[in-house]
Amino acid sequence: MYQKLKILDEKDKHLRMISKEATFPLSDKYRELIKHMIDELTYSQIEELAEKYDLRPGMGLAFPQLGINKRIIVIVHEVEPSKFDEYVVINPKIVSSSEEMIAAEAGEGCLSVNREVEGHVKRHARVTVEGYDMDGNKIRIRAREELSLAFQHEIDHLDGILFFDRIDKNKPFYTEAELRLI
Repeated sequence: MYQKLKILDEKDKHLRMISKEATFPLSDKYRELIKHMIDELTYSQIEELAEKYDLRPGMGLAFPQLGINKRIIVIVHEVEPSKFDEYVVINPKIVSSSEEMIAAEAGEGCLSVNREVEGHVKRHARVTVEGYDMDGNKIRIRAREELSLAFQHEIDHLDGILFFDRIDKNKPFYTEAELRLI
């Protein structure tokens, strides 16, 4: 029987801490947890499995959301129906970003935020992320559009930032003329 992850709620202090770098080799516990994160994110994006296991749809998770303040993120991106790309990045850093800014038209959500939050989160349309895979090999990922938003969102978790911290209180929404909405 599949066991759901215990994802912390936004009120938990772990989500506001700056995470420490992970060290290699990764423990078996961390490796198993990463596999569990990939499974849960994948299942959450497949409607019948999401219903079966009572999962909210999500494409990314960071270790702090599970109460572990280590710099590890997992993203499962559906590239076409039921076909997923998986990204596991240890100690990720954004090394370059586009000048062009975008926002998710429907706003962002977070598996640690169990309420609706109104507003657009302005983020870079493209980012290049460097870090390490689970075996300690250096990796470099170029992300665009929705995947770029996901990387920025998950890396924010490592620095104790939640997406709603980035919504401009004076101007929570943008028009298509002001910012490209995806």
